[in-house]
Amino acid sequence: MPEADKEGERYQADTPQAAPGFFLKGSHQLDWGMKNRLARTFNPQSGRTVMLAIDHGYFQGPTTGLERIDLSIVPLIPSCDALFCTRGILRSVIPAQSQKPMVLRASGGPSILREELSDEQIAMDMDDAVRLNAAGVGIQVFIGGEHETRSVHNMTRLVDAGLRVGIPVMGITAVGKTMTRDAKYFRLACRIIAELGAQYVKTYYVEEDFETVTASCPVPIVMAGGKKLPELDALTMAYNAIQQGAAGVDMGRNIFQSEAPKAMIAAVAAVVHQNMRPKEALDLLNSLKAKG
Repeated sequence: MPEADKEGERYQADTPQAAPGFFLKGSHQLDWGMKNRLARTFNPQSGRTVMLAIDHGYFQGPTTGLERIDLSIVPLIPSCDALFCTRGILRSVIPAQSQKPMVLRASGGPSILREELSDEQIAMDMDDAVRLNAAGVGIQVFIGGEHETRSVHNMTRLVDAGLRVGIPVMGITAVGKTMTRDAKYFRLACRIIAELGAQYVKTYYVEEDFETVTASCPVPIVMAGGKKLPELDALTMAYNAIQQGAAGVDMGRNIFQSEAPKAMIAAVAAVVHQNMRPKEALDLLNSLKAKG
């Protein structure tokens, strides 16, 4: 028998099998399928994500920049880490050959014509998320809103359904028109969402004490882009959020409403994955914009 085939030599019995922890905080005890979906959404090298949020139409209709998703958004898909959209847009517009992970909006109800937006319900079945090969689902949670309890129960029902099939849930801190946006509120909202089972949380950035929001949340936080800002301001907000503990961004209007969306998403990705400073990222944006 050849020397290389000696019993035991190929098994390296003296080297224990490594059991590394998962790269996302709070996720090490999740099932393999859920970890795999999270590892598609979040870059394992940086531990972060640039999600492109285009779900606005579920209550706003054809938002500026989203009138023709086939023309404005499909060309951007290769540049993001994950797309956050509705199942209607996924089926009707997004090419099935796309290899990017899809996170699906799973809640809905009132439109912008209504004053009270917290009256939401679960708007899709988890079986459909499985059929669509979703990497995750997202749902609004209105902590402090008129329908707070229902929105919390909507999320926990979705979490239970996700655990059965290995699909993670992104809980989204929804703020009403009159609610204060400060670190105290977001610490409360993010912690409740995580405590009740969401695998990651989407929330807004606040300039004061945002690091206390990320530190007190036991699962990853993804920063919401919010309203359209000047490019440098949006890049600065993303940079500050990342430096203060966010595991990525879920930006929409600050990308697809930009004069140069491809250049903007590249600049955001440099901030998120490479820790590029805002002014350097703006230089990158302008350079890419000049190249067309």
